This record gives sequence, structure tokens and C-alpha cells, in this order.
Amino acid sequence: MSKKINLTNTHKIMLSFLLMILTGALLLMLPIAARPGESTCFSGALLCSVSASCVTGLVAYDTWSHWSLFGQLVLLTEMQIGGLGFITIGVFAMTLFRKKIGLNYRALVQDSLSTLQLRGSVRLVRRIVFGTLLFEGLGALLLSLRFVPQFGLRRGLYFSIFHSVSAFCNAGFDLMGIREHYSSFCAYSGDPLVILTLSTLILVGGIGFLVWDDLLDNRWHWECYHFQTKLVLTATLGLLLISTFLFYFTEARLFAGMSAPHRLLAAFFSAVTPRTAGFNSVDTAGLSDAGLFLTILLMFIGGSPGSTAGGIKTITLLVILLHLKEYLFHERDCVLFRTRLEEEAVRKAGIVVFLNLSLALLGVFLILSVQPLPLRDVSFEVFSAIGTAGMSTGITRELCLFSKLVVIVMMYLGRMGSLTFAMSFTERRKSGKLRYPASPVTIG
Repeated sequence: MSKKINLTNTHKIMLSFLLMILTGALLLMLPIAARPGESTCFSGALLCSVSASCVTGLVAYDTWSHWSLFGQLVLLTEMQIGGLGFITIGVFAMTLFRKKIGLNYRALVQDSLSTLQLRGSVRLVRRIVFGTLLFEGLGALLLSLRFVPQFGLRRGLYFSIFHSVSAFCNAGFDLMGIREHYSSFCAYSGDPLVILTLSTLILVGGIGFLVWDDLLDNRWHWECYHFQTKLVLTATLGLLLISTFLFYFTEARLFAGMSAPHRLLAAFFSAVTPRTAGFNSVDTAGLSDAGLFLTILLMFIGGSPGSTAGGIKTITLLVILLHLKEYLFHERDCVLFRTRLEEEAVRKAGIVVFLNLSLALLGVFLILSVQPLPLRDVSFEVFSAIGTAGMSTGITRELCLFSKLVVIVMMYLGRMGSLTFAMSFTERRKSGKLRYPASPVTIG
């Protein structure tokens, strides 16, 4: 008698992404998916499918010049589903058909969105879907004010919708290859309408659905916000201000010839887009070593929990910093906003940082072991992949099959979450009845 396989919610989420990735790769390999005269190998199609599904933005081909309208729509669909998640879209579809949402589905929503409680999960799904359509629609409307006059009505509207979805889902795919291959938004670096619209979409998609829910319930009443919302908003604002300031003054050579407002806009977008969005308004390969290091750091941090963004998450960074402050100043607890952090949160934050950093370093080592590429470019590529940021210095197209597979795995693990992936193998572990004696060790 065959043994029944019981999949956990984590396994179901991981398998749903794998199914979408493989389906997308097969569709992208169809002749109809590429422009006439272009061919697509399986590794290239798989890389692009993983990149779209995991909302990363690393590509083996220029999106506009290589893919036909069909191929672009496949990528657009994967970006939208990858950003919201299969579970969210599936549960929303069930509500439309007035299907009963049982505890199993509610638990799936809880795990996929990293919510802290089961109650209200269906209401949250509705808000996520309607909120996504609202923000993407407003973003497309604003972008159309620029793109329709430039590209005509039909193409301008299509470009507006495509880039609005890509920005909100923090996916980083663009069609600006129509101007110059792999140019992203360099032609719009001084355009406030385009840059600020994209930045807003990136930030709204990256702060997390739970924060949306809290802001919608409590409006402008800061004192009523959940502790997590306060942490996310504080970390997001702090990172934006600090990184914009650093880019403004460290990239004087790259920003040379720009006016002060243009330079500030370029610095701001350079601070926003590494938070797993993948666009760029200046040449990424032209960044100074300090700028590249700062970008890598921002890609590693990423967005916030329960959002379309990747990375270790803003809350993880803030928890680590609070724990460091507690230790250095011999404080009793990690406290912020008159609220104490649980010790379990501190432990998980440390584990997440260690796992992601270890995976990134392993990826860098594996690629360097088979290809003689510059260390800084490989490091940038791998941290971009595991942070699902999608920025690149241009070496993606130079990667061999093995290196592409390394990047593909990094993108997948980055979207799933390294801790989630590791725990998927140990969720049913049994706690032993016997505990061994503890012994002190010297640290530092």
C-alpha cells in the first residue's frame, strides 16, 4: 500500500512557484514567444522565467528586442502572479465564485503572506488584489502621460501598464530596449514624472501587504499602528534618506554634468531601485566601487516582510541593529517605540542574515570556480539574484550554463526565503525528551 505524501503549506507554496517557472519556460521556448530571427535556448528561457516568477529582473535577452508580444505577455503574467502569489490569486478567485474558504486555505494565506494571525486573512486577500489593481492602474495612468505622446496611443498604454506592473511587483523588467538595448530608464533619469511614479510603485509594493492593511485601518494615527508597521516605516524611511545622501555625494563622477535637481533625482532612484526593483536610471557598470558596495548592501537588505520584494527584509536589519545596541550598552531588552522585541525574533534575524550571506558567498565561489570573471561583477550579480533585485553590471549574458543555474537557484531561494526553504526540510522534526547539559564557550 503506497504511503500518502503529506505536503506542508511551505512545500505547496514552493511547488506552485516551480510549476509556474517550468510552465513559463516552456511557453517562452515556443517560436511564437520570440521575434522573427531570434531563437531561445532552454537555459535562457528558464533564467527569464525564474526571473519573472521570482520578480527579479535578471535577463539573458533584452526584453523588447528578443521577445514578441506573446513572450512579453508571458513575462508580464509571471510577474503579476509572482508578485501577488498563487495562493493570494487562488483564494481571491474562490471568493469571486463564492466558494467557502476553509481553514487549510486560510493557513496557506497566512504562510504565504507571513501574517501573524489567521483571522482576517480572506479580507486581507481582497484588499491586496484591489489595492494592487488600484496602484498599478494609477501608475499606468501617470506613466501614460509620458509614454503615449512618445510612443503613440496603443504602444504608450501598453508600455505604461507593463512598467507599472513591473515596478509595483519589484520585478525590474522593462521595454526600454526600444531605445537602446539594456538601457532601462537611463533616458528618463531627469524626468520627475517617470522616476517618481516608478519609485512610488516600487516603495508601495515593497513595504508589505500587512503594512497596507494597518495603514488602511488606522489612517494617520501613528500610535494605533502595529509594532511591525512602525518598524517597517522607520527602516524604509531611514534607508531611503541615508542611501540617497550617500549616492548623491559618492557618485559625483557618474552624475557629472547634471543639474542639482537632476542629480538628486538620480541619487534617489539609485537608492530606491536596489530594494529589489531592478531598474536603473544611470549606468550601473559606471558606479564607483563605493556605489557598487552600497548597491550590493541595499540589494541584500531588500524590502519588507509580506511584500513583493526580496532580500533579508528591513525588519531583519532593524532587529539586528537593536540587538547590537542592547548588547553594546548592556541594556536588558531590545526596545523601540516602548515595545520589547521577542528573543525569538532576534534569533531568526541572525539566522536569516547568516543563511543569505552564506548562500551568496557560495554562489560567488561557484561561479568564479568555472568562469574567470571580475570578482566585483560576480558578487554584484549573485547578491542581485538572492536579493531578487535584478540589477546587473552586464555579465548576465556572459554566464555559462553552470553559472546561469547558480543564479537561477539563488533567485528561487531568494524569493522563497532562505529560512523558509531550510525549515521546509525540518517542519516535522520531533523534539527530543532529553536535553544535554550546557557548557560555556568563548565568543569574540
